[in-house]
Amino acid sequence: MEQNRWNLAGKKAIVTGGTKGIGKAIVEEFVALGAEVLLVARNGAEVEAFTRTLRESGGRVHGGAFDLSGTDGRQRLLDFAAAELGGLDILVNNVGTNIRKKTPEYTAEEVGFLMNTNLLSAYHLCQLAFPLLKASGGGNVINVSSVAGLVHVRSGSVYGMTKAAMVQLTRNLAVEWAPEGIRVNAVAPWYIETPLARAVLQNPDFYQAVVDRTPMRKVGQPEDVSAAVAFLCMPGAAYITGQCLAVDGGFTVNGF
Repeated sequence: MEQNRWNLAGKKAIVTGGTKGIGKAIVEEFVALGAEVLLVARNGAEVEAFTRTLRESGGRVHGGAFDLSGTDGRQRLLDFAAAELGGLDILVNNVGTNIRKKTPEYTAEEVGFLMNTNLLSAYHLCQLAFPLLKASGGGNVINVSSVAGLVHVRSGSVYGMTKAAMVQLTRNLAVEWAPEGIRVNAVAPWYIETPLARAVLQNPDFYQAVVDRTPMRKVGQPEDVSAAVAFLCMPGAAYITGQCLAVDGGFTVNGF
């Protein structure tokens, strides 16, 4: 069996939200599997520090500081990627955030911010990246959704709405872009040990409630998600598209 079915050697990838949590783990996974990676985040100092660390250990890595909540930052990212990478095989739409409130308490500005950051950034980056992904002859898009987009969880209606829309975007683009040789898939993590989740997981009662609802009786780790993302981008997954893989320890199938 050809060994290159199970690595990402020679692939060029963009990973948004790439300095913390799941995004950081995806960058590290991709680099370990032979990919050349452009990692993106808003904080320039964090981008520079992580890029330097990976380069010192031999990784082929580029760093870019861009705010993807607006259209200008997304366009500048793709222009930068075309210059730095010279092509694109993989786009990972991982950037995301949350504001936890009851539905009547959200302001229009908060809703717009969450929609722009979580959903519209992914949609617009897919649009902008399409020519490069098509030219690659075998492009991949991975949208990092959430179990909050599949079932109700206590993360707020707006967050859940954006993550559900990412799953449907995945399905639509998978069908629309299949003739162009582009595969589009999503992953839907449950609670993972990340800075975003830590704010609520540090509450012992909340943490225990999460574990009790999870058949595997534990919270996930970033590398659990990065491994799933890497697999979906490998040549060995070449017949998989339009799918949403829940990385959740069994949470979404746990009935009574």
